[in-house]
Amino acid sequence: MFSTVLVANRGEIALRILRTCREMGIRGVLAHSTADAGSPAARFADQTIQIGPTEAQRSYLNHAAIVQAALSTGADAVHPGYGFLSEDSDLAGACALHGLTFVGPSAGVLARLGHKATARDAAVEVRVPVLPGNVTPVREAADALAVADEIGYPVIVKAVAGGGGRGMAVVHERDRLIAEFERTVFTAATLFGDSTVYVEKYLHPARHVEVQVLADNQGNIVTLGARDCSVQRRRQKLIEETPPPGLSAEVLARMYDSAVTLACAVGYTGAGTFEFLVGDDGRFHFLEANCRIQVEHPVTEAVTGIDLVRQQLLIAGGEPMEVLPGIPLNGAAIECRINAEDPMRGFLPTAGPIHRAVFPAGPFVRVDSAVCDGAVVSAAYDSLLAKVIVWAPTREQAIARMCRALSEVEVRGDQIVTTTEFLAEVLRHALFAAGAVHTGLVEEILATREAAALR
Repeated sequence: MFSTVLVANRGEIALRILRTCREMGIRGVLAHSTADAGSPAARFADQTIQIGPTEAQRSYLNHAAIVQAALSTGADAVHPGYGFLSEDSDLAGACALHGLTFVGPSAGVLARLGHKATARDAAVEVRVPVLPGNVTPVREAADALAVADEIGYPVIVKAVAGGGGRGMAVVHERDRLIAEFERTVFTAATLFGDSTVYVEKYLHPARHVEVQVLADNQGNIVTLGARDCSVQRRRQKLIEETPPPGLSAEVLARMYDSAVTLACAVGYTGAGTFEFLVGDDGRFHFLEANCRIQVEHPVTEAVTGIDLVRQQLLIAGGEPMEVLPGIPLNGAAIECRINAEDPMRGFLPTAGPIHRAVFPAGPFVRVDSAVCDGAVVSAAYDSLLAKVIVWAPTREQAIARMCRALSEVEVRGDQIVTTTEFLAEVLRHALFAAGAVHTGLVEEILATREAAALR
């Protein structure tokens, strides 16, 4: 097992990884920007090292700085968390070149699954169902039109290197396709350094369901249930839960089989999720793979009792995972993301100092956060402030517990607005209570509110 792990991330996920490292007797080093020098994660770490200025491109996205930080602090391994370079095959390759272990899949697997088009191609090869669309990327508007005409509208244009809900455009009419294609190509080149896109049938209404997978180097592979991530804004998740409400055991079993089939086909190791869109008819289609720990991993930990970061470290260290097939999934768990965003202004991010931060407690309530009184929310980074996770024997009890927990959240700052009240509104909505969730639910709720305000 490793003696020292460099955590190349920030915020709640950096603190969460460092905590597991300490429990395992591993020295945890935090690589941080100048803005995060005094963060809770920095105060908790056994050692810190500054890797660059606030700007992520020169710190958390700087391959050379991260590798050098690991080497200079005597680290055996680099844990990238989520976001930033967590799925970057170049960082994984650079780690291997310098004798460092990258906590995640190999560079080859990341290269194949990290791009949506090649991941889709891998799924097609092993007969995992995908939505109609082109297998190879399209580079010209005329080719995009041809694909869309063949599969029918609406379609979605996706950047092959996209993520986090960015680099996508839904097109309902043919005369809008060229403009949206060109806009997505420009966005992809700007955000991801890769302008290639592909065109796929747009499924709506649909549910976003992901399967949690663990695979080690001894050939063991397990699924740890599925999470429903359908409650989203701008195609970014707000609420996640397990088990997914209303999906039959048969549909889930077939989804688990598809995830395992694809993971085995590409030689996947570590923790990862294989994500699917599910239509009203129960048919599911592969969407993408996330080759890292997920923001919403605590809901799976809540129903399994498994520390997923611990399993990541064991697997990366060449040891077998501690999970056996068929592990029971107990009760229901929900996670709400408390973001510094204004739901009434299109979830516009807010920034500035936090004067007071109070988060909930009580039975079966977990809060993952790196925010405290006096913290400054920077516009340079993601708007996530905290994740509130609850567990209960039933979904109904979990919803009630989450509503109670959210009522205890207090985050105050002169410019800070959070999603807390809106999340509680979603939880109380009749469609959510009935389990009738889909990826357009947030837009429906906001449209209903706006219509009521105009009466």
